[in-house]
Amino acid sequence: MIIVMKPDATKKDIDHVLERIESVGLKGVLLQGTSRNVIAVIGDERVVPADFWDVLPGVEKSVPILAPYKLASKEGKDFKTVIHLGNGKKIGGEQIAVIAGPCAIESKEQIVEIAKRVRDAGATALRGGAFKPRSNPYTFQGLQEEGLVHLARAREASGLPIVTEVLTPEHVKLVSKYSDILQVGTRNMQNFLLLRAVGEAGKPVILKRGMSATIEEFLLAAEYILAQNNPNVILCERGIRTFETFTRFTLSLSIVPQLKEMTHLPIIVDPSHGTGKRSLVNPMCKGAVAVGADGLLVETHPDPERSFVDGPQTINLEAFECLMQELKPVAEAVGRRM
Repeated sequence: MIIVMKPDATKKDIDHVLERIESVGLKGVLLQGTSRNVIAVIGDERVVPADFWDVLPGVEKSVPILAPYKLASKEGKDFKTVIHLGNGKKIGGEQIAVIAGPCAIESKEQIVEIAKRVRDAGATALRGGAFKPRSNPYTFQGLQEEGLVHLARAREASGLPIVTEVLTPEHVKLVSKYSDILQVGTRNMQNFLLLRAVGEAGKPVILKRGMSATIEEFLLAAEYILAQNNPNVILCERGIRTFETFTRFTLSLSIVPQLKEMTHLPIIVDPSHGTGKRSLVNPMCKGAVAVGADGLLVETHPDPERSFVDGPQTINLEAFECLMQELKPVAEAVGRRM
């Protein structure tokens, strides 16, 4: 259920409603809008009569939410969420956000060079893995905290916000110390303890779709983060496992317009992991923008053939610069900009 507050409702009115929600054993989450505020009620709403909320001061009406993902649902919030990253950077607005960088941080010199190049090409943020969850335990596992330090230095050199993956609840505090955006990878989409921990950290979170997750499971995972009073969740489609083996995964671009019908959260697409083939990154980026994605997550490296991780799906910096130029007319054709 959501409680829609009147446009002239005061902070005292809102606080009173939140207190009443807690007094009956439920949880209230304030969703602040541009013209009015909405309070989502979480828990077993059957403990109170249907019209219990409507008589409270400042309340316009209460509306039941049918979807199980109440905070992520478009039913509860009729305007799009825009994530503000600082320095004028944001995800979810008219401009297409592009988060670019190497799969793994290899050295300070490497990540600083990449940061400056992708910034000059028009990137919104810099990505780089410090902790690398790998299927093979004998492959490169990342520089860990040393990598986080290098990533922070790259932010200083470029001015770009930085994104990196966090693997466990125990790592959240450490990664939050360095990173502007926390990323939850596909293997951890249903790691509910981690989802709660990144939600409590209060920083923007990129949530990658699990490689076998349904759309509803994806949105319910986002709900775990949102329920910690953290509204800054970015959904990332990165491909799912199907019977097809020619590409690394099957990149389901149809999920973008489908999610747009279901949620107010911004949606980005990762064609690097989604295809596993660098030759497909450029066309799939264009396709993602064309179907309404709010942003892209792209792996780029000065010399992909010598990359420590995921070289076959990584484009070089020159290809990234060309991609950014080629995306401009696509964005303009759908009423967006790069």
